[in-house]
Amino acid sequence: MNTLRNKVQLIGRLGQEPEIITFKDGNKMAKFSMATDDSYKDKAGNKVERAYWHNIVITGGLVKVVENYVNKGQEIAIEGKLTNRSYETKTGEKRYLTEIMANELLLMGNK
Repeated sequence: MNTLRNKVQLIGRLGQEPEIITFKDGNKMAKFSMATDDSYKDKAGNKVERAYWHNIVITGGLVKVVENYVNKGQEIAIEGKLTNRSYETKTGEKRYLTEIMANELLLMGNK
């Protein structure tokens, strides 16, 4: 059962071009937002559609795949774990961020 702890699997579309960050030691990180869709019928029987946005972070060898093959609007599948972090803005306001640290990536199709 330990393999099921903190495991996230999503299929969605990129909301922006991936941001590639290169660190001083040469390692890279990719960040992007991804939308997943959901729909249901309200009390009146009308179809209601909703998009959920997720912050995705990728490190290691998968960054090269993201750099070369992943673009805004493209459908992908990711698997990873949910993480939370906080930071302070320049004005001293504390902000909280939930991200998915992806360790697997599958290209589903093009725009």
